[in-house]
Amino acid sequence: MRPYLDLWLRAFLIVMATAANVSFISRGAWGWAFVTGWTISALWWKNSRSAARSELCWAGTAYALGAACGTMAGMGVARLL
Repeated sequence: MRPYLDLWLRAFLIVMATAANVSFISRGAWGWAFVTGWTISALWWKNSRSAARSELCWAGTAYALGAACGTMAGMGVARLL
């Protein structure tokens, strides 16, 4: 169960940051766009080394579900800030 949670969380975090980043860019929120842009790059660096190499049966599903949830969370965070 833990490997699936790790995949879900990585997808959630990177897509949440990306969704928020797009919102901040569209509003001209330079500071937040910088912060989320940095966050995306840091997460991507870590994520690109391991996510696609998973041998788990449901890895793609766990990752996609995390990404979908991250999209919603990123939109919500950007709206609050």
